[in-house]
Amino acid sequence: MAEHENPGYDGAPEYPRERKRVQNDRNFEPLLDTGEAARLLRMHPRTLRTKARKGAIPGVQVGRRWRFRASTLDRWLGQLAG
Repeated sequence: MAEHENPGYDGAPEYPRERKRVQNDRNFEPLLDTGEAARLLRMHPRTLRTKARKGAIPGVQVGRRWRFRASTLDRWLGQLAG
């Protein structure tokens, strides 16, 4: 019988370490790509990338692409306004 056919199977991995990692993934805040973050900030994506590259806007470059956390951008905006 396959694991998914087992009535007691909850979809979690069999190993405790893997189970913990999967549970922690549920708390991971998804990252915004440049387009999503630019729409949120109401600016052009190119402007956002330029400002992120200069360190003016908080972001992380993963390879050639930039990623942003909505919560970090919200705190950054709060600091600018306050």
